[in-house]
Amino acid sequence: MASALQAREHAGHSHHHDNTYLTSTNKNDAGVRITRIGLFVNLGMAIGKGVGGWLFHSQALIADAFHALTDLVSDFMTLATISWSLKPPTDRFPYGYGKVESLGALGVSGILLFGGAGMALNGLDALYMQFFVDAAHAGHEEHAHGLFSFLGHSHGHGASLPDINAAWLAAGSIVVKEWLYRATMKIAKERKSSVLASNAVHHRIDSLTSIVALLTIGGAHVLNDASWLDPVGGIIISTMVIKAGWNNTMSALLELGDVSVDKDIKQSVRRATTKALTGDVAKGLSGVPFGDQVEIKDIQGVKSGQNYLMDIDLAVPSTFTIAQTAPIEEAVRQRAGAKVRGVRKVRVKFTPVDASQDFGSEFIPADVSPRSSPEPEDEHDHHHDHHHHHANGHTHSHNEKKTT
Repeated sequence: MASALQAREHAGHSHHHDNTYLTSTNKNDAGVRITRIGLFVNLGMAIGKGVGGWLFHSQALIADAFHALTDLVSDFMTLATISWSLKPPTDRFPYGYGKVESLGALGVSGILLFGGAGMALNGLDALYMQFFVDAAHAGHEEHAHGLFSFLGHSHGHGASLPDINAAWLAAGSIVVKEWLYRATMKIAKERKSSVLASNAVHHRIDSLTSIVALLTIGGAHVLNDASWLDPVGGIIISTMVIKAGWNNTMSALLELGDVSVDKDIKQSVRRATTKALTGDVAKGLSGVPFGDQVEIKDIQGVKSGQNYLMDIDLAVPSTFTIAQTAPIEEAVRQRAGAKVRGVRKVRVKFTPVDASQDFGSEFIPADVSPRSSPEPEDEHDHHHDHHHHHANGHTHSHNEKKTT
């Protein structure tokens, strides 16, 4: 579920979520139905485990509930941003609204990261109270502060034994998640859908945290005076949440910082471009084939939410005219947009075969900037430049034009 191209990691496993079935209007479709059942089950589990963990004094169950809640927040964030992120570009947002989803992903991963850290501190606090404070204050009835008392007072004496009913909740969620895994995977195999298979694996991986909760809650009862096991389980689960939060935060920050797209996307775009060049467009306006004269020099791109904004550099003979390059550009754009999922913008640049330019050559060196070595200008020029800036929304001055 969640974003089409948003990777999340749980318990060391990385997988992609897709909103295809979550946002579909075809409610009779089996894939749509099982995906939405999964969504409502997650909602019920997040509430049930949270309330149960609080009532039955189980930190492992509360940590598991928070884990389920963050998945839900991610899904709902995707639903809230998908229509916005897919809106066409405007004058104000010439590259579209994909970064809206990136900002949302950053918010969710921030919740995941700090929430997991808070749960880990809470578990450490309980262990500290039990092994150090309670031992030091044995036989005394005075109020003790925990290791992280600045986050709130620690009332009571360390980790208390969780109610055995907490184990039933954890066991029940394992059964339900395993059923969801099998039901979703069955449809995924029938459809040969990697999206549904990914969601199925997600259900099974989620049950790992419930297994940890069950083992630590049960172990606290089976072993003699092992109430410390429950907060240990909470710390283990919170570590999984922190890892997922850290990975997602870094992914969102890199995306907002315009990191290059993944290699597999570049390869897919390269394949589509190669197909376009060897298709009908390979025959020029005069009917003479020229496809073998066009060479792919470089492919770059950035990810903007679910959108890929690609730059393709093609090398052509210097004798080519605009009339010859126009159909090549259109064919490449249509093929890449149709064959590579998520490609929403393709900019094609033509350079002579013998040119040594690359994408880096488009950047103006810092020492060329007029800010680093401004030339003298009279008041008339300054006034004219100021007016030019406001009239056109550009910052080009006469100095820039002379320098460049």
